[in-house]
Amino acid sequence: MKKVGNQTIMFDNSISILETASIVGPKESNGPLAKYFDKCLEDEFWGEDSWEKAESKIIKETVNLSITKSNLSADAIDYCFAGDLLNQCISSSFGLRDLPIPFFGIFGACSTFVEALSLGSVFIDGGAATNIICAASSHFCSAEKQFRFPLELGNQRPPTSQWTVTGSGSAVISTNGNGPFITSITTGQIIDMGIKDANNMGAAMAPAFVNTLVSHFKDTGRAPNYYDGIFSGDLGCIGKEISVEMALAEGYDIKNNYNDCGVLIFDKEKQDTHSGGSGCACLRNSIFRLFI
Repeated sequence: MKKVGNQTIMFDNSISILETASIVGPKESNGPLAKYFDKCLEDEFWGEDSWEKAESKIIKETVNLSITKSNLSADAIDYCFAGDLLNQCISSSFGLRDLPIPFFGIFGACSTFVEALSLGSVFIDGGAATNIICAASSHFCSAEKQFRFPLELGNQRPPTSQWTVTGSGSAVISTNGNGPFITSITTGQIIDMGIKDANNMGAAMAPAFVNTLVSHFKDTGRAPNYYDGIFSGDLGCIGKEISVEMALAEGYDIKNNYNDCGVLIFDKEKQDTHSGGSGCACLRNSIFRLFI
């Protein structure tokens, strides 16, 4: 059995992150991680006439860049797992429609990129693929229009609100390569603690993150200090504080080696992003630029 405990799969084969690529918008380009991105855009449209078309272009160019950097041809990629925040994954499907690769459109909201890595790893470990490309994108302007308020209204943003990351990230995972390696995945559950404030995503998402983390520790028998770093995707400053407290209540002290990508990607004081960053591109463009 590859399944360990309740929620974890341990892989038999080495699944290497062969190459990565990232493109980000102007606000991200002015953040603390700017030097790690492959391309920084000067405006949110990037020559297109809508924010949605711009996002499709961003994910298209990011995926092509990661393939180029991997020294593989598109024909050598067995599958593509990609998604975004918009209805029916339109950014991914329109952006990647010319790519001659079998496509799985996925939606996991802000966890989309890790979902892509997880499903791609299962395919590779099971022998169904050799090379897989995983990608995700988000765009502040298109996401705000769909999930909150049209930007033209100029609505006030409360202190708990977060700033959706404009950008895209992709990674080629493979049976070949020198790592870093994906060795296991722990899939989370839906945890609803009754948070009804749409502008307090950190409080809404923190319980699911902690539940997944604690399940991983229990399934693997590991403690927090086993890892050099533990990262959540986009809980922001408020969600990060809640997570530390909730994990400690479960008997796990993660304070010393835990951080959140929504906290890392922006300087919330200088850039006025309130609780931090969010969106599909938040985790991808923070964690991989820092450690790969």
